[in-house]
Amino acid sequence: MTKPIITVRDLHLFYDDFEALKGIDMDINENEVTAFIGPSGCGKSTTIMCFNRMNDLIEGCRIEGEIKIGGKNIYDPSIDVTRLRTEVGMVFQNPNPFSKSIYDNIAYGPRNHGIKDKSTLDEIVETSLRDASIWDEVKDKLNQNAQSLSGGQQQRICIARSLSVKPKILLMDESTSALDPISTGKIEELVDKLKQEYTIVMVTHNMQQAARISDRVAFFLTGEVVEMDETEVIFNRPKHKKTEEYITGRFG
Repeated sequence: MTKPIITVRDLHLFYDDFEALKGIDMDINENEVTAFIGPSGCGKSTTIMCFNRMNDLIEGCRIEGEIKIGGKNIYDPSIDVTRLRTEVGMVFQNPNPFSKSIYDNIAYGPRNHGIKDKSTLDEIVETSLRDASIWDEVKDKLNQNAQSLSGGQQQRICIARSLSVKPKILLMDESTSALDPISTGKIEELVDKLKQEYTIVMVTHNMQQAARISDRVAFFLTGEVVEMDETEVIFNRPKHKKTEEYITGRFG
């Protein structure tokens, strides 16, 4: 039985006077992959950036409504935003490993949380790299600069870095759009494996990708969620004409 881990109610987001999100309501289920689809500028990335409060960093940004993660309102003044961003990890469009060794990239978060013991860090690094399906490729070069790896490998290093602090949720914002098809396939296989332990929310412009690996899909248009349902329903029996037109490539 699936249960929501993220609930969004009447979410409005403004950049100064511009309303970017207009009354978003959605539930995101635990241990599922939820894909956000829709044309550029429709509010997909803006919405996931609310889930770890990355929008706090944008000047003139104002939010109304409620987002609860695990039953707690994440915009409550008592919320520790640093802790929230540990629990809700994020992988961006372009791989962004630190200019440090592979080992130090993965150990960065745990060290910031006070873990100094070498054997504990060794275990976290290996587990995170295994979970990101890249251990066998890098286990003999952990001291090598992570930025020397291929784009697809760098992106899996970034996923491992997020996993090292044991998040509950992983946000992926167009995280395969800069990669070649083989690397994209590896990330998709990884996402399918990771949902056993994590809840994944991904923004994608790739319809085939959303159809392949998501459990549920939300279709965004001009700052609103037009329709959200199981993936099979969205792609085969959408309720709204705009959803069908987007899915079939008639606009967007």
